[in-house]
Amino acid sequence: MTETDTVRNRIVRARTDVTPTMAVATLVVAAALGFTLLFLQDPMAHDAMHNFRHVAGITCH
Repeated sequence: MTETDTVRNRIVRARTDVTPTMAVATLVVAAALGFTLLFLQDPMAHDAMHNFRHVAGITCH
């Protein structure tokens, strides 16, 4: 019988596989993207992001 892949197993695996450096790098990238999206409200940047989402196949509206 094989063990099922549960959320708890994924968390345990992430704790062993993810290094502190990787975790910090992920948080820094997420913070930089959040800062950019929050404070870069220029219409040209907004339109560029909107068009990128459409090219990526993401439905915005």
